[in-house]
Amino acid sequence: MKAFIVKKYGKKEKLHLTDWAEPTINDNDVLVEIHSAGVNLLDSLIRNGEFKLFLPYKPPFVNGHDVAGVVTKIGSKVSKFKVGDEVYARVSDYRIGTFAEYISIDENDVALKPKKLSMEEAASIPLVGLTSWQALIEISKLEKGQKVFIQAGSGGVGTFAIQLAKHFGAFVATTTSSANTALVKSLGADLVIDYKTQDFATILKDYDMVLHSNREAKVLEDSLRILKRGGTLVSLTGPPTGEGAKEMGMAWHFQVIMNLLSFSVRRKAKKLGVNFKFLFMRAEGNQLTEITKLIEAGIIKPVIDKVFPFEQTNEALEYVETGRSRGKVVVKVK
Repeated sequence: MKAFIVKKYGKKEKLHLTDWAEPTINDNDVLVEIHSAGVNLLDSLIRNGEFKLFLPYKPPFVNGHDVAGVVTKIGSKVSKFKVGDEVYARVSDYRIGTFAEYISIDENDVALKPKKLSMEEAASIPLVGLTSWQALIEISKLEKGQKVFIQAGSGGVGTFAIQLAKHFGAFVATTTSSANTALVKSLGADLVIDYKTQDFATILKDYDMVLHSNREAKVLEDSLRILKRGGTLVSLTGPPTGEGAKEMGMAWHFQVIMNLLSFSVRRKAKKLGVNFKFLFMRAEGNQLTEITKLIEAGIIKPVIDKVFPFEQTNEALEYVETGRSRGKVVVKVK
């Protein structure tokens, strides 16, 4: 099969299109013929080697985390799916490889594709959908009437998280540029802050939850300060915590390293009487099935900026790296 592989780590490295062995399946796996693959900043960070401390993929390997396609083969113990099913997934860590024609996935990480979505639309959902679900619902336990600040509202996670938070009855504030104000308002944002001309820290106060995705230290500190006592900040960019590392089953020395990395911000959060959490997002087919129900009901709609042909996977990654995409970027494989 054809696949885009990481030959060696590096920010200036390109993915290489090559012939690659078709994956084998274990007893609990489904083999999926890939029709489309979502493109995420995570794919660039993996290629750059920024996660190799605790996700030590050994080059060469196939990159890519989001997939929509058709089941072509099932393992002997698979009970949830059959050959011919249209499915989608964010594949598990250590089993990535969606920038290819086929991938083998544990059935517990897979869900039936929403019937009303195209393959391209479905491939845009899993990573951002599960990230939003785990941050807002699983960790923060979002309730009706609470106030939520979602940073970068016009990005991949932001466009999904706004819709999810509104469905659960939250008041949603977000940041974006003036060019994307109409977009985030159409998704349900109640208060839109132009990050180029306004300072959210002077506008927002007593929020219950922050979905943090900015890498600047000042933005993180300001985000902690806008929370009410007992509020929760869930960070997608770090610093990671030992608690999160433990939940992922990482060795004790990784937990120690993560605690050292996050010591300063956890201390600041404690002084303010708020909670700091880092989300080690994971694959989860059951949660994706709940997301499918919301999509089928018309509550959540995919937001796609561009669809690139498979041969232009590197160009798709470069576009995501600009940070200017409105919603998701997808590669059409088949």
